[in-house]
Amino acid sequence: MDLKELHERMADGRLYLPTDEELQKEQLDRLELLYDYNATRPHEAEKRTALLRQMFRAIGDGCYIEPPFHANWAGKYVTFGKNVYANFNLTLVDDGEITVGDCCMFGPNVTVATGGHPVEPSLRAQAYQYNLPVHIGRNVWIGAGAVLLPGVTIGDNTVVGAGSVVTKDLPANVVAVGNPCRVLREISERDRLFYRPGRPIDV
Repeated sequence: MDLKELHERMADGRLYLPTDEELQKEQLDRLELLYDYNATRPHEAEKRTALLRQMFRAIGDGCYIEPPFHANWAGKYVTFGKNVYANFNLTLVDDGEITVGDCCMFGPNVTVATGGHPVEPSLRAQAYQYNLPVHIGRNVWIGAGAVLLPGVTIGDNTVVGAGSVVTKDLPANVVAVGNPCRVLREISERDRLFYRPGRPIDV
């Protein structure tokens, strides 16, 4: 199978072998950029921004990712909007497409995975993989340690609680928590008055 067909299968959610030598060489070249990003010093903000623009499919202004940052393809299939912030140890299993809207926040140790493997043992033993896209809307907050599984979509303004495992789509304007992650409640007028229970918004 040639490299073009492999990339088509990666993008279409079909089974493919990530162990292909040409594919792995391309991936390793991408990971050199990721290594450089994680080796930057705290004052090298301009260098970090330039590297992110090389690494990502597209990235808006005002984005910041705290090193260390981990990504299978160094962001090759990732699109970030403007003003996205990611705390330490963001992990993007970005063999497939990941899109993130403007003004999103990722807590530390968040994983966004597009890659999966067949349940059927003989296929898994051969290392077959498939990818499903993950889409995150605008102004979403993903709490620390949350995991987003392949194929999920999260609506605008939604909050995903720390430690949650998102296995299915989440609508806009909700707070969702748990494993598996479920909607706890809608974002309401109370949230416009209090930033935490008993703590009124005074700014």
